[in-house]
Amino acid sequence: MTDEIPDAIPAEPVTEKLALGWTHTARFLTTASQLIHLPATELPEIAFVGRSNAGKSTAINTLAQQKRLAFASKTPGRTQHINLFELGPKDAADALFADLPGYGYAAVAKAAKLRWQKVMADYLAVRRSLSGVVLMVDSRLGLTDLDKQLLEFVAARVATGEIKLLVLLTKSDKLNRKEADAALRATSDFLAGMTTEHSDVAVTLFSALKKQGVGDVALALHEWAHSARPLPAMTALGEMPAADAPPAGSAAVQVADE
Repeated sequence: MTDEIPDAIPAEPVTEKLALGWTHTARFLTTASQLIHLPATELPEIAFVGRSNAGKSTAINTLAQQKRLAFASKTPGRTQHINLFELGPKDAADALFADLPGYGYAAVAKAAKLRWQKVMADYLAVRRSLSGVVLMVDSRLGLTDLDKQLLEFVAARVATGEIKLLVLLTKSDKLNRKEADAALRATSDFLAGMTTEHSDVAVTLFSALKKQGVGDVALALHEWAHSARPLPAMTALGEMPAADAPPAGSAAVQVADE
């Protein structure tokens, strides 16, 4: 009589409840004003970007079901650090959220804008653990020139499938059905120019107030984090590997005054 190999236990299906439970585990890890100060990591990293006042911090807090996880400054544009948050079990984190500074706020000094546009450009271009980008766009305004410039900058990595892209049309509760459909159509038309057979690009309406899209976004981010490409062995925490070093003469995202 031969021993039979038992069937593998099927993985628990990823439900909206499970995905939201995962995003709820988000906790502050570290903050950095320069790329070199970010820890090297093998964990997949999902970056949140957007113009000041687009609702970025509110969206992160809503996804995490925490009121003050991501700090929303009373003065837009004043947050000038990359903030990292860990997700998953405390003893076995499985992903990171990266909250990048908002851009495009006119009252911020030009020198600060120039410094931060370079930090963001280098992060988006060479951060090797970056697996996805979530761009927050005010649904009432649609994609601005600054948003399009940022999208053009990450387009090469998106086209190869190296990083995934999700555009959240925030504050969608402010729109009626016709306006919401028009906002989705206009954004989709622009993103179509970035789509390739390898890319993963999507857009959705999002309202922190009405909780519209929250569950779907949590599911998408959970899938991103748990199907991310494996990375080669990294150096010790705090040591930025050569692959994360900004290339000489690297271009910066052009964040011009509005």
